[in-house]
Amino acid sequence: MSWRSEVDFASLAASDLSFLETRTVRQDMLNLAIFGSGRWAERLVGSVQGKSDRVAFKAAASRTPDAHRDFGEEFGLAVVSRDEAIADPAIDAVVIATAHSDHRDLAVSAAAAGKHVFVEKPLALTSADARAMIQACDKAGVVIAHGFNRRFAPAYQDMLRRLYGSEIGELLHLEGQFSGPSGYMLKPGMWRAERAECPAGAMTARGIHALDAMIAMAGPVKTVYCHSETRVLPVDVDDVTSALLRFASGATGYIASHHATGEIWRLQVYGSKGWMEMRGDGDLLIRTLGNEPEAIAMAPLDKERAELEAFADAVAGSRPYPVTNAQALNGIAVIEAMVASAVSGAPQSIR
Repeated sequence: MSWRSEVDFASLAASDLSFLETRTVRQDMLNLAIFGSGRWAERLVGSVQGKSDRVAFKAAASRTPDAHRDFGEEFGLAVVSRDEAIADPAIDAVVIATAHSDHRDLAVSAAAAGKHVFVEKPLALTSADARAMIQACDKAGVVIAHGFNRRFAPAYQDMLRRLYGSEIGELLHLEGQFSGPSGYMLKPGMWRAERAECPAGAMTARGIHALDAMIAMAGPVKTVYCHSETRVLPVDVDDVTSALLRFASGATGYIASHHATGEIWRLQVYGSKGWMEMRGDGDLLIRTLGNEPEAIAMAPLDKERAELEAFADAVAGSRPYPVTNAQALNGIAVIEAMVASAVSGAPQSIR
């Protein structure tokens, strides 16, 4: 069965590329509070602070505000408790970059207070929690956006255009890889070093980016067969994880994410008329039938600024956020299925 007969081509194109088309909508500055003060929170705030005319951070929220005054001073932010940030009428939206297990309660509380919500990946640790977060935002009439910065990489956007433009024919197979040495920085006591916070090892921290990109291209995953184990790290987190995927469209896939190797990002898509491979944000290699490989280099882009400004655009109603709730939910279901498959040694189906 062909990919096009199973996947709504027009809907995919609209959901993934519509963020490139702006409608004229009056848009005020979106005032944000950041939840979390780690390395990635610094990256998110630093990507827009004093640089964007659409988003600005006004506060940093913490369970222990006094412990993070330096973070506030670095970016000119008030450092307040989480409850204070959620209750502050001057804050329009929250950006959640905390331990994964905090995501649900923070998102639900923020939505109940009328705040729009941006959540760093993974959305949640279980499908039930992910659905609860989306339902809370829907009930409150606020936007929930999913932090998949790789969606905004120029090479990925170009891959989508070419895929939907049938340049490589019918989509047959996808391969994703996002690995690196970050596991060597993990120490006992860190939340990232806990299996409960990082099921399927680096797949939760890294590989989910490649998974999300594949779901956006091929549609939802329906079957997962995974191997995941700890080989070299001295903490209770898997460092070698790989899985075979079957998409509802009929396409197949392979994905891997490892915590103890050299840095690599790779996304390759195979079609009936050729293939495309992305190795960096602006590097794309294409080979169609009967032709030599063509390398295409694109100008760099600040992905974190792009995703936060896309969040602001979604709040303003000028264009939809490119990661849909259905795609994010399927990604969480796949991670759950990976864990179950690795334990059982058998493929897992996703409803």
